[in-house]
Amino acid sequence: MKKWIAMFFMMVFCVSCFAGCSGKQTQSDWDYIKDKGELVIGYTLYEPMNYLADDNSLTGFDTDFAVAVCEKLGVKAKFVEINWETKEVELNAKNIDCIWNGFTIDDERKEKVDFSIPYLVNKQVIVVKDSNAEKYSTIDKMAGASMTAEKESAGQKAIELNSVLSANPYVPAEKQTDVLLEVKSGTTEIGVIDYIMALASTGEGTDYADIVILDSIELTPEEYAIGFRKGSTETLEKINSAILALAEDGSLEKIAAKYDLVDKLAEGLVK
Repeated sequence: MKKWIAMFFMMVFCVSCFAGCSGKQTQSDWDYIKDKGELVIGYTLYEPMNYLADDNSLTGFDTDFAVAVCEKLGVKAKFVEINWETKEVELNAKNIDCIWNGFTIDDERKEKVDFSIPYLVNKQVIVVKDSNAEKYSTIDKMAGASMTAEKESAGQKAIELNSVLSANPYVPAEKQTDVLLEVKSGTTEIGVIDYIMALASTGEGTDYADIVILDSIELTPEEYAIGFRKGSTETLEKINSAILALAEDGSLEKIAAKYDLVDKLAEGLVK
């Protein structure tokens, strides 16, 4: 009899432990974020999305946008600079809660992260020194030229998808800003970066006044969204609702106007 009683209590203990463990495992991603009271945002530095102002404070469209969304949700926005190449690793390790940094939607990334609704339209563009603009006026003329794009970026993907560009000598850069530095210094002839960044970073009055965008060449059209851990259903609902609320009350358009991005807002987000 004592043996059966002991076995009974052992079974109860095991079931209780299993239930407790299951409870922890089934905590939603939103509950995890809400319990912390903060949304940890992974970013890299590039203008106009997330960059350092003259006083060394973090600013930019994505920075302001994230703060506004977090205010709607009642949590604090915490920004953590990451290595773009390992962004999904950082996300799944819970070192960050989302990737919010001009993050381009594509089918491969959809397998790794859950995306919010799109909020900006973008494309990949080719940048060269102005002295090389005529030399590389078409894709075919670029055959054999040295190229660079940010490692594991949409720019790198655009190169890989083009039969001419993918055959060229290619050295990946750690950051998009490094792409501009390489082109400016002449260590690479052609760079591929985000159009939104190129508009803000090149031309008269910038550090890259001698770099031009080859507007006549079309690469891949894109949309930006926020990336979350897979299975973040409730978090996505909260985030998307906050984005739509900011669009409805005109706040999102005001943030976009500050960075000259109103015409880049995704369809349905301009009041």
